[in-house]
Amino acid sequence: MSAIALPALARPLAPFLVAIAIARQQGEVISDAAEELVVGLFHREGRSLVRLARLFVDDRDAAEDIVQEAFLRLARHAGKIDSIDRAPAYLRSIVLNLARDHNRRGLVSLRHRATAGREVDVVEDTGDQVARTEENRKVLEAVRRLPARQRDCITLKYFEELTIEQIASTLGVSQNSVKTHLQRAMAALDKKLTTS
Repeated sequence: MSAIALPALARPLAPFLVAIAIARQQGEVISDAAEELVVGLFHREGRSLVRLARLFVDDRDAAEDIVQEAFLRLARHAGKIDSIDRAPAYLRSIVLNLARDHNRRGLVSLRHRATAGREVDVVEDTGDQVARTEENRKVLEAVRRLPARQRDCITLKYFEELTIEQIASTLGVSQNSVKTHLQRAMAALDKKLTTS
């Protein structure tokens, strides 16, 4: 990608491009074609991936960090993707795994630490507004308590509005498995939300 294109890019893409440059300086091989693929995907999928990560982590900065890392990993392994059409599913899978790791380790993003204790004047996006309402907070908490595969299926189906086929592709499981996990998750959610 040429240096001339950088100023025209959206501001959120800049940290990713810096990460690519650092990775190359450290000897990682990331082709220009891989970078172009990832930049295109960033513009098409970036926001929805942050929304997806946001459903799993409470911190928006951490969600953005997770998505940035997912794109960086995709760039590093772009040559291994057998079909460009699989790239969005691959990204969603990386985001889900990174979000799980984040929660498992109790990580806090570096940017979040830097802004802790300061007032940050930010206009909330729709995902943040939804996450703040009491009823939706209860739903999100119930979803977060589901077993991992059920949680992934519910999130991808009802929050990201993916088809059964897209979910199966993202998670690397059969469509019947997705349907089973969705049924079990809905039953568990119904039980948790009607008793609370």
